[in-house]
Formats: sequence, structure tokens, C-alpha cells
Amino acid sequence: MREPGRGLPTRPTRQSGKMAGVTDNQQGQRPTPAAANGTRGRMSGKERRAQLVDVGRRLFAEKGLEGTSVEEIAAKAGVSKPVVYEHFGGKEGLYAVVVDREMQRLLDGVTGALTGGHPRELLEQAAFALLDYIDNHADGFRILVRDSGVGTSTGTFASLISDIATQVEHILGSEFKARGFDPKFAPMYSQMLVGMVALTGQWWLDARRPKKAEVAAHLVNLSWNGLSGLEPRPQLMGRRNR
Repeated sequence: MREPGRGLPTRPTRQSGKMAGVTDNQQGQRPTPAAANGTRGRMSGKERRAQLVDVGRRLFAEKGLEGTSVEEIAAKAGVSKPVVYEHFGGKEGLYAVVVDREMQRLLDGVTGALTGGHPRELLEQAAFALLDYIDNHADGFRILVRDSGVGTSTGTFASLISDIATQVEHILGSEFKARGFDPKFAPMYSQMLVGMVALTGQWWLDARRPKKAEVAAHLVNLSWNGLSGLEPRPQLMGRRNR
């Protein structure tokens, strides 16, 4: 008499997502329908983090930090709220990452653009670097100039201007020495020049007129021709001296 079940064909059963009796190597030789179609399954931690940064960047540019909720970030990313907390601790943590990345992107652009040449050409390169960033990364610039001081100690627009000014300070220092001016004032003048360019860029972000090259030309025209007419020891015309 045959024991129950012995000698009878058995149906393959699924265990932990694979067919029973099929080895890992055998299963690896049989692509799933998703793999065959080139689609991917669950994101890795690194991929999910990058996705959340991208989603947060768009929302923060549109609504700011205060106007954006964790619920909205999670919904746009197609995840639950705990996933956002797991990666960033909350929207403030995500916002800080977005701001830091945008600041670094802009600083790298300015630094990489200063390739040398005549001092006036260096000013043109710095102006174009900022305008290029605004043109290609408008969302990032909106975040930096809107409320980037919230939730991070290094993300203010003022500190960004200061960091960029440091990159161009040596240009003014060399020019001051060549003209017989005191180079100790170069840091202050670099803040003035970069602030002028940055605020003009903030205006151009929405105006988009005139064209980028024209804006750069006029910025350099004001800064360079203003520099060429500098007085070694400027005096105030009015009575106030304090």
C-alpha cells in the first residue's frame, strides 16, 4: 500500500517570493516580468533619498518651508510619512540638505567659471556664472532667496553672497594694488559687487528681460567703469561724517 502523497506529482509552491525546489542560481536565470520589461522594483535607500530631495526641492521652491508639509512630500514621492522621517528626521532636515546642495552647486559654478584672463573678463565670468545658475536651476535659486535662513544656520542669502564674494575677492585685491589703492578694502568692495549681481539676478529670475548676455554686459559695465573712476580716498559731500 502506497503512503499518502508518495508517488504523486506535487505542485510547485511559492516560498519567500520564489518557486519551491528552484535554487537561487536557477531562479537568477529566469528573469521576472518586471526585469524583462526593464522596470525596477523597490528603490534602494540611496535612490529613495535622492528622490525625496528632488521632490522636496520642487515643493520648497513653490511653497517655501512653512508652506510645505511632510504629508505632501510623502504623497508626491509615493511613500508614507515615516519614510521621510527615517531619511531626514522631518521636513527641516530635508530642507537643510536641499539648501546646502544648491549653495554648493552655485559656489562650484562660480569657482569653475573664474578661469583667468583680464580682470574685466573675470567679472564677466562671475556674472555669467550666477545668471547661468538662475537660468538652469531656477527652483534652487528661488529657495536660496526666499527663506533659506529658516532651519539652517548657513543657508541665508547673505551668507551665500559672502561665500561667493570670497571667491572674487582676489580679483579686486590685485586690481587695487595695480591702481595704488589700499587692498584691505577689497573684501568690502567684493561684497558690494557680488550683492549687486545677486540682487539683479533675483530681479531677472522673474523678469527674464533683457537677454542674459545683455544683463551680464550691463552689470560689468556698471561695476567695471565704476571701478575705473574710483577715488583713492573718497569723501562725502554732506556734513555728516559718522
